[in-house]
Order: sequence, then structure tokens, then C-alpha cells
Amino acid sequence: MSRSPRHDKILQLVRENGFMPIEELARLLDVTPQTIRRDINQLCEANLLRRYHGGAALGSSVENEDYFARKGKLQSEKAHIADMIAENIPDHASLFMSIGTTIEAVAQALTSTHKGLRVITNNIHVASIMSTNPDFTVMITSGVVRASDGGITGVATLDFINQFKVDYAVIGVSGIEADGSLLDFDYREVRVAQAMMANARHRFLAADHSKFGRNALVRMGHISEFNAIYTDAMPPESLKKLLEEHSVRMYLADPV
Repeated sequence: MSRSPRHDKILQLVRENGFMPIEELARLLDVTPQTIRRDINQLCEANLLRRYHGGAALGSSVENEDYFARKGKLQSEKAHIADMIAENIPDHASLFMSIGTTIEAVAQALTSTHKGLRVITNNIHVASIMSTNPDFTVMITSGVVRASDGGITGVATLDFINQFKVDYAVIGVSGIEADGSLLDFDYREVRVAQAMMANARHRFLAADHSKFGRNALVRMGHISEFNAIYTDAMPPESLKKLLEEHSVRMYLADPV
């Protein structure tokens, strides 16, 4: 789904009010209730809103969408984001790679095009993909494996990551708020991502357009902490301004 300005306005109104009736949205946006229902359905499919009788509220801030559902969505967009990131990582670099389906797409892109990489990851799927390249050295962290998506977290994971200083950290995120806050659902996963960021010379954020305005419980950091963001659609104006103010480069994939 490509978000329209009306979708962004709906999300803004829901964030400001907590719940918005369909009839009120239709009046404020000067469209029919049928149009608003269609918009809400699309935003619900992107896991940005939840539909209730007569209106909509924000999606859950405490529970992420099922891994296989996430993996099946926006595959072309994620692949284009991955290709852009791969173009900006040289051969023979060292890197952290975090949890997430977009990060798995980056792993696939790097495996197909690069040589001599040294990779440290807490993502079983990333390790599996990248270990097929015999020219890579792939290290997987210690810790507890999360059955839902193959992510590894915990104190042992942090201890492992803190032993290294790498060239690049490629990090995913569940939600990006208008003030630049980066959000996720699991505080243990967030602590691992923060450790990767702290121990990397360059930090790349991989985020498809569905992450803009998405709700989640745990604050991972701020967009200004990254050197670059890679996405597939123009972010809201407030985020564009923040990127400019903090000299965060934005790489925008070609439309799918």
C-alpha cells in the first residue's frame, strides 16, 4: 500500500484523539464514509490502525504482527531498500545486522553481491542466508532464541555484541513517530539494537513506509542517531525536517 496524504491525515487525527468515528473523519476530510471505510481497511492491513464498530483507533502498541504475515508484505519494497543499502556497504566490511524481515532482505542482497564481509547478527534467518556465501564470516550471538521469528536476545547477546566495534550497523524498526522517536515491541530486542548502534561507526536504518506513524511500546532511540535512513516512500513533512536538521541522509527507492 502506498500511503496517500489523506491516509496520513487519518493517522494524525486518530493519534490526536485516540478514536475517530467514520462519520467524523468523512466530515473533516470532505469525502464519503465509504471512502473512509476503504482507507481504514487499507491502514488496518498495514497494521497502522485497528477497526472498531463505527470508527478506528491506533494499532496495538504491545503486540507485533505475526512474523510470517510481516514477511509476506511489501516484499518488492523491502528488496529495493535492501539493494540501496547493499550499494552503500563496501566489500570486506564488518557489520551488525539486527532482527526484522527488511534486514533479512538486506542479507539476501549482500549475499548475492559482496565478498569478504564479517557479519555479527542476532537473527537466525540472517545467519542462515549469509552463511551460504563461502567468502563471508558469519557470527551469531549467544542468547535466547525467540520462537516467533528466530531473533536472539538477552544478557548473553549484549555481552557478545559489546566485544566488537564494527564498520556498519544495519538496524530495523517497528515504528517511527512524527517526532523522530524509533519504536519497537520488545525491550530486550531494543537493548540489543542499542548495543549495535553504540558499537558501530556508521548506522543505517532500514524502514519501509508502513513504519511511518506506526505505534509500538518501547523507545529504541531517535532518528538523529543514524547516519542514513533507507525507505521506499517520502516520509511525513515533520520527519523530513528532522532528517534535514540532523544531517541524516535519506535514500528513497524507486516506486515499485
